[in-house]
Amino acid sequence: MVVTIFGRVGSDTPINCKNGLRGVIVEETAEQHFLKHNDAGSWIQDSVLMLSMSKEVPWYLDDGTGHVYVVGARGATGLVLTVASEVFEESGRSLVRGTLDYLQGLKMLGVKRIERVLPTGTSFTVVGEAVKDDIGTIRIQRPPKGPFYVSPKSIDQLIANLGKQARWYKYSSMGFTIFGVYLIAKHAIQYIIERRRRWDLQRRVLAAAAQRSGQDSEGSNGKAENGSDKCVICLEQEYNAVFVPCGHMCCCTSCFSHLTNCPLCRRRIEQIVRTFRH
Repeated sequence: MVVTIFGRVGSDTPINCKNGLRGVIVEETAEQHFLKHNDAGSWIQDSVLMLSMSKEVPWYLDDGTGHVYVVGARGATGLVLTVASEVFEESGRSLVRGTLDYLQGLKMLGVKRIERVLPTGTSFTVVGEAVKDDIGTIRIQRPPKGPFYVSPKSIDQLIANLGKQARWYKYSSMGFTIFGVYLIAKHAIQYIIERRRRWDLQRRVLAAAAQRSGQDSEGSNGKAENGSDKCVICLEQEYNAVFVPCGHMCCCTSCFSHLTNCPLCRRRIEQIVRTFRH
């Protein structure tokens, strides 16, 4: 059963932080900051994570009438830890160390240590599955399916945020739908235009082939006079390409690239051989 609990964070064994705070979840990180040479020869600042530690003790939410333990909060949505301390420790000024780092193209600046904590006494809202263990203690944990929130926001604020996310997903889905329709329509229009272009080309080829056959049957006395040596597609350039395997020669090199079948016999073109005539 998914429930919502609001109360103050508490623990029987809290963790004592460095700045005096007491918390139930503590995360410590240490980053080494340094300057390094880039390809242009300039010094740029960079950092690398040296240490990352996390500690958690059993803790609960107390609403004044009782308390409920929370399990697995570090993997919950909305968990924000407070920065308890942030310290920058400068690197030592050893001459030997500085020289070695400089030869490696580095200048050590120092170490930045950050301690984040979930303090006791903080008001939190937990949305999760309520279960009872073997000894009868009720606890809240991540449900197999459904939300798991551990947040300093109230339940009304969480619902408002979910409403904003739902609207954002709605508008995003509408945008993707419109974009998908646009892509499909664009592809369909391009397909129709290409089919029409091929149909017009085929019609021209068949008309030119019929005209050529009529000229050949009339027994013309010269190829140059009747244009029988012209490409049947453009009717301007001389034909100089042989289609394999049918062997017909009726197109120029500028037009055969648009063909997949021979315009005379309609056999599929497997190879095109260019010819040269004197």
